[in-house]
Amino acid sequence: MKQTKTARFLLLAAAVVTAVVVFLPLWWVFVSSLRPGNTYVNYMTPLSWMAFIPVGGDFSNYAGLLSGQFALGLFNSFFVAALTIFFGLAIAVPAAYALSAIEFRGRGLVFGFIVLVAMIPFDAIAIPLSSLFQQWSLSDSYAGLVLPALANGFAIFVLRQFFLGIPSELIDAAEVDGLGHFGTLWRIILPLSKPALIGAGMMLFLSQWQAYLWPLLIGTSPERQLAPIALANLSTLFSVDLGQILAGSFVLSVIPMILLLFFQKQYTQSLSTTGLKG
Repeated sequence: MKQTKTARFLLLAAAVVTAVVVFLPLWWVFVSSLRPGNTYVNYMTPLSWMAFIPVGGDFSNYAGLLSGQFALGLFNSFFVAALTIFFGLAIAVPAAYALSAIEFRGRGLVFGFIVLVAMIPFDAIAIPLSSLFQQWSLSDSYAGLVLPALANGFAIFVLRQFFLGIPSELIDAAEVDGLGHFGTLWRIILPLSKPALIGAGMMLFLSQWQAYLWPLLIGTSPERQLAPIALANLSTLFSVDLGQILAGSFVLSVIPMILLLFFQKQYTQSLSTTGLKG
């Protein structure tokens, strides 16, 4: 009993230390973003405990940030991410259903190819792909920003593994009732797959939210720039407002964190099923 209490205490202490180590840099970014201009450096050389205390600051950096080009970039990021989630799931769901519930020759080979392609870093093909998109007149367009992220192999993988965990008796009963594949997917599979849909949707969202190279190559005009590009443009050859850059960095960091915390249960449940069946 005493050993159990000691083990729990050590685990709790380790969790607290880990949380502090993870949270402290983000807290420093937030506190520094409240200080005007580059004044936060006054507390960094040498490092002072005041660097972590939000005293003497205000939200002027956020007001200036959201009244400029960054606000449009933030809207574009949300819009592109929403399109990616909607059309990405529209592709991933039937693909995952076909790979889990429909028997056809070469199914394992197709699934292996999808996983293999998903493991290739997108940045390795971004530059030649951007040349093709320019030839197809898709550069500087929302379609150009969205299309490469739609066929997400990891989203298909998560959904396929979750579908495999659904009892086959339900699918057999649906076939006996004459629902067909579409009816089975719509009425049986999808209502049971909310955690997997949320997990796949989060993957699609994060793939767009953290993208930098592709939006830099495709979204060339200010009207099509995403938030990371707009944030990078705050630093010019003649001026660098680190206060606004830190404010923008905090905004871009905290939004996916809020979504992950809100959908933590479903996201974790979707990932916990990926290794159950092959």
